[in-house]
Amino acid sequence: MAFALLALQTLVLVAGLALLGQALVGAFNWPRRRQNLVWRLFEVIASPVVKFVRLITPKVVLDQHIPIAAFMVLFFAYFWLGFEHRSSCRTDTSQ
Repeated sequence: MAFALLALQTLVLVAGLALLGQALVGAFNWPRRRQNLVWRLFEVIASPVVKFVRLITPKVVLDQHIPIAAFMVLFFAYFWLGFEHRSSCRTDTSQ
């Protein structure tokens, strides 16, 4: 169980860092960000999470705010998974 939580936490971390990397790369040249290879690579990595957050958020939320909401969901999911991993290791120390 602990390994599964740790693997899931690592996937959440990678997606969150991809969103953060997108923001940082886009900050250098926002109008031409879609032509940047690194930005598109980060977009491919983070797009499943962004699409999922778009599905679960109401339509009142603007599309430009969805990546921020996705980052916040990943931020809280990362720490929640960390606490679950810690409690899993505390209950069964033979893992």
